[in-house]
Amino acid sequence: MLLLQANPALSDSLAAGTAAPEMVKESFFDTLVQGGWTMVPIVALFFLAIYILVERYLTVRKADADTTQFMTTIRSYIHSGNLDQAKQYCIQENSPFARMILKGLNRLGSPMRDIASAIEAVGNLEIYQLEKRLGILATIAGAAPMLGFFGTVLGMIGAFGTIAKAHGAISPEKLAGPISTAMVTTAAGLAVGVVAYLGYNYLVNLVGRVIYKMEATSTDFADLLLEPAAPSNSDK
Repeated sequence: MLLLQANPALSDSLAAGTAAPEMVKESFFDTLVQGGWTMVPIVALFFLAIYILVERYLTVRKADADTTQFMTTIRSYIHSGNLDQAKQYCIQENSPFARMILKGLNRLGSPMRDIASAIEAVGNLEIYQLEKRLGILATIAGAAPMLGFFGTVLGMIGAFGTIAKAHGAISPEKLAGPISTAMVTTAAGLAVGVVAYLGYNYLVNLVGRVIYKMEATSTDFADLLLEPAAPSNSDK
């Protein structure tokens, strides 16, 4: 104690040596970099998933139009015998429902079975367009966590390799890098997988609602054709 009082420089040196180390704050980018090269495909899958989610959402929402007013207008045109106006109205609407009805209007005069088959064929094409890229989103939901686990395995291999090469005590700093890689890639892969999975199921529900409306529209159109025909303008 007397020695420390007699030598203030020594006292300051000991105090500095026993002081708690300052915590280094890492940015989000630094955390991603710790994941190693496996973070590159995981981040790429994330941006691809976001692009597909936004693009498909806008497309499906645009297709999810109100069919009640549409069918009311079509029924009015058909009952009044204005088939050309009905076709022009379908072209202006430019929706899956309108394209199905337009195909049916173009086949008027054919047997009912042929009209129904033509409408069904157009409906299948529209469903394909609505479901486009959803398979990629489902693949991302499964592949991203697998890439994360792959990065985890690589990180643990690096950690055990460090232990095997060490002679004597192993400092925590030498193990921090590989273990950090293992944890970061797992978390990132799971996060991307969850986003893609939730987005996929949400879009599937939206597409299912549009498909239901398409089926209801085709049924209403078939019933409309079976209704008693009103006299056309040329017959009046």
